[in-house]
Amino acid sequence: MDQLDERKEIILNAIIQNYLETGEPVGSRTISKSYLNLSSATIRNEMADLEELGYIVQPHTSAGRIPTDMGYRFYVDHLMAEKEREVTQMQEIMFEKTGKMEKLLKQVVKVLANNTQYASMILAPSVVSNKVKFVQISNVDDKHVLSVVVMEGNLVKNKVIEVEKPLDNETMLKLNMLLNTNLNGLTVNDINLGLISNMKEQAGIHEEIVDQVLKSVADTIKEDEDLEVYTSGATNIFKYPELSDSEKAKDLINAFEEKQQLADFIEEASSEAEGEADETGIQVYIGNDSSIKTMKDCSVVTATYELGEGVKGTIGIIGPKRMDYENVLDNLKNLKSQLEQVVKDGKSKDVIDSNSP
Repeated sequence: MDQLDERKEIILNAIIQNYLETGEPVGSRTISKSYLNLSSATIRNEMADLEELGYIVQPHTSAGRIPTDMGYRFYVDHLMAEKEREVTQMQEIMFEKTGKMEKLLKQVVKVLANNTQYASMILAPSVVSNKVKFVQISNVDDKHVLSVVVMEGNLVKNKVIEVEKPLDNETMLKLNMLLNTNLNGLTVNDINLGLISNMKEQAGIHEEIVDQVLKSVADTIKEDEDLEVYTSGATNIFKYPELSDSEKAKDLINAFEEKQQLADFIEEASSEAEGEADETGIQVYIGNDSSIKTMKDCSVVTATYELGEGVKGTIGIIGPKRMDYENVLDNLKNLKSQLEQVVKDGKSKDVIDSNSP
């Protein structure tokens, strides 16, 4: 594959980006207006070179250019490499932020346990509304197609899909338009059965390709959903006679140590809070209200906190049914507010007040 100079790379990238957004052949005037400070004549000359090299093609005499498979391949292998470097840099920054967030959440959960003298837990925030930026499929060879799914935050998922027979340019164009028209700007929760069914119907004999691309979208989201639960004060339950029975205490301690049950319950509580909690985002589960059998003699109070659009987590306090609800609610409201403010202001984690009510 020919090496391109920087100008040709920029123009090829501009053509592909514009074509992905519009599905229409791209002309030199569009490129000069939208992307570059070069004359249309200069861009036409560069586009002619790109066409001669096989990276773009002119579908009609009077039309602009569209990428060829070779152009898509260069885009994926070379231009997307820059995106991957950007993603790596962002991941390094996020790793540093995650370390600070972990310390902050551990402090919050410890403060709650100390102030209430009950057990406490907190679910780290997760991205629940990440949207699809664009989807691109291109031929790898006669039996394989490459699917590239890019989400907001530059989460990228590449997947090689096996096909029964080669896809011609017209079919590839139609599939790319189908995918982007239906998926751009949607979250994984927006991709419902009705939409999937409609897309497969439109794809006809190529419905399996659409199905595999949709799985790539789901996989991209799931990779960013490794939820972490932090707990503190589990031994506080021994202070209450109704919970200090050896078997009950053992079961509760096991639930805290294994954490998976807690994670499942908190996720469930978070979902319910979307429509059932009061304006504070607080929910109260008494006895059998909780889905965790070992907590049938307990009360669980949860509050949802939000650290930005679509980024949410849940705080919870577990104690006896005769817990001091007023104190618990005051603590949850206060720490929920402080946590959201700390992240918003970017202040030190030490602003979390250990003397909260």
